[in-house]
Amino acid sequence: MSSALRLSLSALVRFARTPSIGRSVVALLAGAILLLLAVNVATFVMIQRTAAFNDQVERSQQVRRAARDLLLSLVDAETGQRGFLLSGRPEFLAPYSRAEISVPEQMQELERLTEGDPELEPHVQTMLEAARDKLAELERTVALSRTGRIGEAVQMARAGEGRALMDAIRTRVAAIDEVENLRVEARTRQSERGSGLTLGANAFAGLLIIGLAGIMLWLVRRYVGEIQAARESLDRMNAGLEGQVRDRTAQLTRANDEIQRFAYIVSHDLRAPLVNIMGYTAELEQAGQVLDRQVALVEQRAPKSLDPEAVTAVREDMPEAIGFIRASTAKMDRLINAILKLSREGRRSLVPELLDVTAMARGAADSVRHQTGSAGAQVIIKPLPRIESDRLSMEQILGNLIDNAVKYLDPARPGRIVVSGEDEPGGWVVYRIADNGRGISARDHERIFELFRRSGKQDRPGEGLGLAFVRNSVRRLGGEISVESELGKGSTFVLKFPTRLIQDDAGEAA
Repeated sequence: MSSALRLSLSALVRFARTPSIGRSVVALLAGAILLLLAVNVATFVMIQRTAAFNDQVERSQQVRRAARDLLLSLVDAETGQRGFLLSGRPEFLAPYSRAEISVPEQMQELERLTEGDPELEPHVQTMLEAARDKLAELERTVALSRTGRIGEAVQMARAGEGRALMDAIRTRVAAIDEVENLRVEARTRQSERGSGLTLGANAFAGLLIIGLAGIMLWLVRRYVGEIQAARESLDRMNAGLEGQVRDRTAQLTRANDEIQRFAYIVSHDLRAPLVNIMGYTAELEQAGQVLDRQVALVEQRAPKSLDPEAVTAVREDMPEAIGFIRASTAKMDRLINAILKLSREGRRSLVPELLDVTAMARGAADSVRHQTGSAGAQVIIKPLPRIESDRLSMEQILGNLIDNAVKYLDPARPGRIVVSGEDEPGGWVVYRIADNGRGISARDHERIFELFRRSGKQDRPGEGLGLAFVRNSVRRLGGEISVESELGKGSTFVLKFPTRLIQDDAGEAA
């Protein structure tokens, strides 16, 4: 899970746990949305039921129509049969001939529509059996008439079998109509109840939404009133605080100036006796050389009169002591220069300008190319976002960090230094200087930024001033610096700056 997502989730949890007008409004809006969703679901279900009801009604109409069509076809066939029996003319058989074709198809359609219906299937099967018998009876009488046996045919028609079959068919058609009518009535009542419930739910939800809207309006009005009152109170407080802030800022500026002057004066006062020590050390060195020449002369003329301890003191002890004094004074001189550098940097006014950080980092990498070339290392500069800041400070920061990365590369593997960066939300930009060098122990991650403090094996020149200077410069630009490192696996220094340097009246980052 990304850090941005974690921050968003934690902010959402804090918002949900903190009682506020915003949380109340969000809760009411959520309730209204849920109500609308419930109404939409109910309406959708009702629409589906209505569609199913319409399908069922359409099927009922098809069943009733198929049964009546079959009945009408049989009536037409019977009419044609009687006309032919009475007149003996073949043209009266036209309805009968059409029924011979249509009745089987109508019987199949009716059987298909009622298949699997436990209520209708018995009526339909009885009706179909009667229809088949009726067709057979009609066919027999017509066949007799066609062969000239009209008397037998008429006698068979008068026997009443055909009328009984037609009565049975009409009875089954009436039964089918009754079943379908009852079904339609039941489904109509269900549909009406569902429509009533849906209408009631919609009306209730509408009233609730109107109520929630009223409550939200009241809460918003109260919230606006509270904001207005708080703003007026804040304006009154700001009127008094602005003067206090100006006074405190002036005091802090004066205190900072005094600290800078104190550091400058102390470094100068320290340099005066240091210069004397260095001068007298040079005189002692010259005196030692004179004494060494004198000892050499005595060794030539009267070696027995020369004390061996004197020879040791002149040729070994004095040069060693003078060497220690020189090393100490040189170190002291470097420390004083570092204090002066920090003091001068703290007094310098920042000059913001739009910087091509990619070109700046390449310039810093070019300045250490002879070191990386001899060490077989490479410095990779990826495209870096631009920033509006102080050029000199940014050059010193990048130069120090790249130089530091080169200085502490691990000779056991090919060196690799990567400088990368990206923009971050909220008007920030992040740069990373990553290397695969020695790495830094976790306990020293903060210590390395302290003045005159170093980490790890002290086999590289330096006084522990570079990273302290870098952190001071980064903070002056309104940024932050941190390190991610593991001993033996390299280090990554992370710089975070505002994309635009905003200064106060004192020329510092605000």
